[in-house]
Amino acid sequence: MTMFKDLMTGLDEVEAFLAGEKAGYKVNVPADVDVKRIRKRLNMTQARFSDTFGFSIDAVKHWEGGRRTPEASARAYLTVIANNPAAVIAALRPARRKRTRATTANARPRHRMAKSA
Repeated sequence: MTMFKDLMTGLDEVEAFLAGEKAGYKVNVPADVDVKRIRKRLNMTQARFSDTFGFSIDAVKHWEGGRRTPEASARAYLTVIANNPAAVIAALRPARRKRTRATTANARPRHRMAKSA
C-alpha cells in the first residue's frame, strides 16, 4: 500500500469513528523499542531519562541490557517519547503556581523591619 493510500485509509477510519459507524480504534504498539537509542538521541543519562519520564532506573537498565522487555503500555509510552519528547515533558511538568494579587497582598515581607528605639 502506498503512503497516500495508507493515509487515506486512516482518514476514512477516523471519519467513520467520528460519525459513529465504528465503535473503536486499535493502535499498533511496536513489538520492540530500542530504549537506549531513544535515550541517547535525547542526550540523557539513564538516571536523567528515568527521572524525566517516570521510569525506575532499574527498569531502564534492564530494558537496555536486554534482560527485560517493556510491557505494551511502556512500549506505547516510549514510542510517544521517541516521536515527541517535548510534548511528553510539557505534559508531565508540574504546574507552576500562579501568583495572584490576593496571594501577593497576604504574603509576608521578605525582610525584617528594623526595631524602633
